[in-house]
Parts: sequence; C-alpha cells; structure tokens
Amino acid sequence: QPHVVESGGGSVQPGGSLRLSCAASGFAFDGYAVGWLRQAPGKEREGVSCINFSGGTTGYAESVKARFTISRDNAKNTVYLQMNSLKPEDSAVYYCVVTKFTVQAMCVPEYSAWGQGTQVTVSS
Repeated sequence: QPHVVESGGGSVQPGGSLRLSCAASGFAFDGYAVGWLRQAPGKEREGVSCINFSGGTTGYAESVKARFTISRDNAKNTVYLQMNSLKPEDSAVYYCVVTKFTVQAMCVPEYSAWGQGTQVTVSS
C-alpha cells in the first residue's frame, strides 16, 4: 500500500526558510513522480511543485518559482521541498502526492498516494 508522510512544517517569519520532507514506503518509489500541493483556508488547492521519477525534470507554480526547490533521494525514498524567501501567502497545509505521470513538468492529478499534510505558517 503506497504511503507518504510529510514533515518539516512550522512557523517562520517572512523572508525565512523551511525544508519539507516526504518519506515514502510501500511502492517502487523510483518509478513515480512526486509533487507538493498546498491549500490555505478558503482557497483552492494549488499544485506547487513536481519532480519526475529520476529527478531530472522539475516543475513549479509561477507563485513559487525561484524561491522553492524540489529534489529527491531515491536511495532514501524521500522528496524534499526547500522553501526560501517565504511570504505570508505561502501559508497553507502542504501535502505530498505521488503520481505516475507528469504533463509539462507538473504532476498529473491522478494520485497513487496522498499524505496527511504539514502546516506552514509565515507570519511576523
């Protein structure tokens, strides 16, 4: 049974940094793309970033380009999201998702696994 667990969320001041981790188990991790979604109260869910099975292709939402970096370590079955220059509008619950397919470097929303989420709060 595919399973992912997010960690690394927390509270930070504007301009600060956080690194989220997504630890996966129960499936052939290196055969899947992994992405991050986020959802803030009263807002639609947003695809933030995606990384393909090998790590060779990455995609980002326009709102996070040049500030966030996604990476993966297939030996550790883990994906990371380094978030720099955080803004209050980045505050949300961040979810790790697993999918077989990508389109234009972003994860196709047909998810094989979905985590419980980790809260990120950016506030002064």
